[in-house]
Amino acid sequence: MTHYPHAKPVLLSLAVALSLPAMVQAGGFIEDTSATLQARNYYFSRDYADIEGPNQQSKAEEWAQGFILNVKSGYTPGTVGFGVDAVGLLGLKLDSSRDRVNSGLLPVTDEGKAADEYSRLGAAVKVRLSKTELKVGELQPMLPVLYFGDIRLLPPTYQGASIVSNEIAGLTLQAGQLRSTSLRNEAGDGEMGVLVGYAPRRSAGKLITSDRFNYAGADYSFNGNRTSVGAWYAQLEDLYNQRYFSLKHSQPVGDWVLGASLGYFDSAEDGEQLLGKLDNQAAFSLLSAKYGGHTVYLGYQAMFGADGLPRVFANVSPLGNEVPTYEFASADERSWQVRYDYDFAALGAPGLIAGVRYLKGDNVDTGRGFEGKDRERDLDIGYVVQSGSLKGLNVKVRNVAARSNYRTDVDENRLIFNYTWKLL
Repeated sequence: MTHYPHAKPVLLSLAVALSLPAMVQAGGFIEDTSATLQARNYYFSRDYADIEGPNQQSKAEEWAQGFILNVKSGYTPGTVGFGVDAVGLLGLKLDSSRDRVNSGLLPVTDEGKAADEYSRLGAAVKVRLSKTELKVGELQPMLPVLYFGDIRLLPPTYQGASIVSNEIAGLTLQAGQLRSTSLRNEAGDGEMGVLVGYAPRRSAGKLITSDRFNYAGADYSFNGNRTSVGAWYAQLEDLYNQRYFSLKHSQPVGDWVLGASLGYFDSAEDGEQLLGKLDNQAAFSLLSAKYGGHTVYLGYQAMFGADGLPRVFANVSPLGNEVPTYEFASADERSWQVRYDYDFAALGAPGLIAGVRYLKGDNVDTGRGFEGKDRERDLDIGYVVQSGSLKGLNVKVRNVAARSNYRTDVDENRLIFNYTWKLL
């Protein structure tokens, strides 16, 4: 159950977590310990039009301050090394109201208001043998079948066990089981739900959930790390199972660097079939060409089968055409993307980057007797302060316009400030 503990006990716990390495007398454990504290100030606004679905709220707009503490110990000496990773998360409301909640920045209380604060503290024990590491506890995995979505005030976390092995040069093997999740705007933890396409699957108004996400996968890099292939399997028990295959390549050609990212998902119902029958195959390609400060991308994505792509709620995916607002992953959807990025370091302004992209999708099986179509335009500008007392301050601005004939239209703005202190 979600809860909202007061900030003072959490800050005290964070201080204790920071002091723990000093109490341990094992050499590598202390010497290799690192700790960072990130302050994140986040303004998020979405205006809705032609609203589809039961929620008729016309706007979500909130402003919040977050703090993200990461402490990673070294390992104790010996053939088998032991260590601890800890994460502390604190979110504070700066501005919100009843008619502007559900931005994803802050929890919503039973009274329909945004919580004034929320926080989490978790830790994982880690064990290393040679080039293989086992972790048990609070995890933040970055997997193609469970893509870590740090896209709001605080990142989500998961509770379970994972193992990563790099015993063979170029080959990374991973496996694990997750039992619960703490969502990006919640203090507590609970079972994992599912998104199919863009919609969370519900029964009697509640998310359909599972308490077991199992996964295993392999990634192999070669050709001077310019080429990599991957094969993965995932199961959200009794909801869906999924296979994923990927190919990535980067090729210098004179002053150019050409790139390609290709992927394929195959998903079906699982076990007790709590979602009913599920049928999706998803293929995508994202090609790039970089010259100096210029990078141009061209993407194509296609959904096959009776359903959209399933993934754990409320995560993103590595699909080439999945972007901040729309996923372009509905049943039978075909979509194109064109994108242009520029790094102003090429003009003598390091730290400043900008990008614009446009996506268009059609052929959506809406189940309502007409073809679904959607489009999205994103504009992103980022700057990292290069010197002075604010050196390292990262500022991001995002503006989005997304339109559809079968789902809600969105106008979106984000303003994000990030600053990280290295504590150890």
